[in-house]
Amino acid sequence: MRDGNEADNMRAVVVEQWGGPENLVEREVERPEPGLNEVLVRVHAAGVNPVDWKTRASGALIGWGDVPVLGWDVSGTVEAVGPGVGIFRPGDEVFGMPLFPRQAGGYAEYVVAPARHLAPKPSSLTHVEAAALPLAALTAWQALVDAADVRPGERVLVHAAAGGVGHLAVQIAKARGAYVIGTASAAKHDLVRELGADEVVDYRAARFEDVVSDVDVVLDGLGGETAERSLKVLRDGGRLITLPGPDDVPTAQDGVRAAWVLVEPDHLGLREITALVERGALRPVVDTVLPLAEAAEAHAIGERGRTTGKIVLTVA
Repeated sequence: MRDGNEADNMRAVVVEQWGGPENLVEREVERPEPGLNEVLVRVHAAGVNPVDWKTRASGALIGWGDVPVLGWDVSGTVEAVGPGVGIFRPGDEVFGMPLFPRQAGGYAEYVVAPARHLAPKPSSLTHVEAAALPLAALTAWQALVDAADVRPGERVLVHAAAGGVGHLAVQIAKARGAYVIGTASAAKHDLVRELGADEVVDYRAARFEDVVSDVDVVLDGLGGETAERSLKVLRDGGRLITLPGPDDVPTAQDGVRAAWVLVEPDHLGLREITALVERGALRPVVDTVLPLAEAAEAHAIGERGRTTGKIVLTVA
């Protein structure tokens, strides 16, 4: 601590040791200070993502400090700016996914972030809604737009179309003018159609490769055999983008391409996402909202794998 002054401290949820959700404990830690080209953000809400609980279980990602604090999705208010920052000033409402995959520390009252890892918060969204967007929406955007270059009229298959990334990918693909097919359990079909899907396949009732064909782009958030089976539905020139990891990229057949995409901070991508939100083409679905102190419960809910949309923690 700088001098033990309470004003220099903040609440944060710390990983006491890698393992189960019971290892997430609220503590008082030192509040960070912004450096060159950085801003200090007072966090109002923090999104919870599968990478959070996977990291908590194993400590698998890089760049952790002495006090491991999870969380990348944040929405809040700029508290202070460091030298060189020209795009934000104190009081601005911002959202983003700073520093991924290195430690950002979103499960806390304050976060320091490079200014261009953030963007102005969509004015039509609450902080809870905005915190549900960055990691999942940037993942979908970078996969579908940057990597796959989805074009009007193309057929796009989105696996787990009611999940955190999937429900946003359906909307982004639709906004690009694609014909969108989603896989989801029967109970979630109405939502997936409401979000813009033209077809929805109940993966429990049918093997998707038996009922879907001539697809231009597959977005696979599941990996494993789903990625392998997805190659069967692609037409010549098709693209498979898989998200879980490089080991989940299957060997592509002649005429199709398979690739892994890892999301990265993206100021311009956040602005594109905001533009979709502001014109009514994209909205986050928030499944569960819990206070910061209940981060362990948020992880337990997420690990059950039944969430529709996103889980968000309220901080300030």
